[in-house]
Amino acid sequence: MKKSYVLLIISALILFSSCNPKISTSISRSYPPIDYKQDILVIGLDQSEPDNSEVLGQVKIGDTGFSSKCSYDIVIDKAKLEARKVGGNAIKIIKHRPPSALGSTCHRITAKILKVENIENYTSKDEEEDLLDVDYAIINVYRYSGVGALISYDLFLGDSVICRVRNNFKTTIHIKKEGLNSLWAKTEGKTEVPIDVKMGKTYYVRCGIKMGAIVGRPKLELVDSKTGKLEFESFKAKNQ
Repeated sequence: MKKSYVLLIISALILFSSCNPKISTSISRSYPPIDYKQDILVIGLDQSEPDNSEVLGQVKIGDTGFSSKCSYDIVIDKAKLEARKVGGNAIKIIKHRPPSALGSTCHRITAKILKVENIENYTSKDEEEDLLDVDYAIINVYRYSGVGALISYDLFLGDSVICRVRNNFKTTIHIKKEGLNSLWAKTEGKTEVPIDVKMGKTYYVRCGIKMGAIVGRPKLELVDSKTGKLEFESFKAKNQ
C-alpha cells in the first residue's frame, strides 16, 4: 500500500512537470541575481535592443509534447525568471513560434538575455510612444492558430462590423468614434468586452475560439498595451 502511494506521488509529479514548458539556457556571463521587485524589460521581435547592452546568454522556451501551461504570458515570465537568475534586466525576443492547428499548442520563444545600462531611460522612451497625436484610435486585432481553426466570425464595435476574424490572422483598424462602447462577436453564443475608445490610444484585442456545444464560442480579450504590443509585433500571420 505504501509503495503504491509513493508511485502515485511520483507519477503526479512527473505529470505536473510535463505540463510546464521546456526551458534551456546557454549562459556566457553572469552577475548577481536581480531582485524580484525589479521588472525585466521585454524587447519585442521587431524592436531594436539598446546600444548600451551586454549579452549574457540565451534562453529557449519550448514544448515538451505534453505542455499545457505555455501561453504567451507564461513563456515570457519563464524567460524573465531565467534572466533574473543571471543578473539580466532585459530579454530581447529573437524568435517566436505561435501555436498552430496541426502542431504545438504552445508559444515557443528564443530570447537573448541582456544587461542594459541606464535601462530606465530606455523604458521611459518606449512608454512615451503609446499615445499618438492623431484624430483616431488604433485597434490591433489578432488570432493565433489553434482550436476551431475552421471557424471565423465578424468582430463588432457597437453596431458596426470592423473585421472578419479568421484563424492565424492579424489586422490594424482605425476608429474615429470616441467613448464607451463594446467589442463583441457571435457564433453559437455571444461574447462581449467593454472598451473605452480614446483618440490617439492603441488597443490590442486577442481573439480565439473556446469550446462550445456545437461550433464553439468566440473568445475576446482586451490585452494590456505592453503585452499586446509584444504579441502583435512578434506574430507573423498568414494574411500578412
